[in-house]
Amino acid sequence: MVIRQETEKDYDEVYAVVKAAFERAEHSDGNEQDLVAALRKGGAFVPELSLVAQKDGRIVGHILLTKGSVGSRDVLVLAPLSVLPENQSQGIGSALMEAGRQAAEALGYDYITVLGSEDYYPRAGYIPAEQLGIRAPFEVPPENFMALRLREDAGPVSGVLRYAAEFGL
Repeated sequence: MVIRQETEKDYDEVYAVVKAAFERAEHSDGNEQDLVAALRKGGAFVPELSLVAQKDGRIVGHILLTKGSVGSRDVLVLAPLSVLPENQSQGIGSALMEAGRQAAEALGYDYITVLGSEDYYPRAGYIPAEQLGIRAPFEVPPENFMALRLREDAGPVSGVLRYAAEFGL
């Protein structure tokens, strides 16, 4: 498997991967693939943080990290993480999260936030975001709104996460 930065020629294949990944997801609004397309066109998009996992020349997974903010600090929002259903439970999502974490840290970001499964994301080091001073802009169980501190020397953060406008929040 190869993890690399997404390119424009990948967009159609990534659209199909994201759509398939969320078709039967328990918590999905069905427009995750359209959100990815919209985020690519917005000011929160960081091309180096849109990564694909390729297996046998075929894209089987995708992760997108975009800019958000807490107070005056930039943070990242992980959304979505997608793996084709037939390729799930093979470590692809974990590998994409690790590659995304490394890329984000190399770019100087201190925090990544995610709204997701309390069983899945803690395996990658995510903890309830409120423990790091980050609050959700909507009602959500604290165990589902998580964050990851990328560096031990990351300065403190405190406040409500502001998502990119494309999230519609």
